Amino acid sequence: KIQIWIRRAGPNYVEGLRKVKAASDKLGLGLKVYGPETHITAVVPMALGLMEPLPEPDLSVACGPPARKMIPGAGSKPSTQKPAPAPSQHTIVTATPETTSIVYGMQNRAV
Repeated sequence: KIQIWIRRAGPNYVEGLRKVKAASDKLGLGLKVYGPETHITAVVPMALGLMEPLPEPDLSVACGPPARKMIPGAGSKPSTQKPAPAPSQHTIVTATPETTSIVYGMQNRAV
């Protein structure tokens, strides 16, 4: 039931993605890995099933600078996102059976 999607960039990102993908294959986790060629805001809609997953990059060859493409809109699905709690309320939430995603390390300015 759990899916893990990784988008990594920065220094040595290719080597990092190779190691993560190799560990995933060895353990049978089925991780999806993307580098800077995939826009950071495209990974969450793909993970939630709002858009078709893009093909994963070929990590077996050396690569040059990333080439980004425009990402299509999320579609016309109505939003089911709950409104943010009032600032005075407790905001730490643990995963529940209804949890669809956990975004770790998300940069709010990127979305």
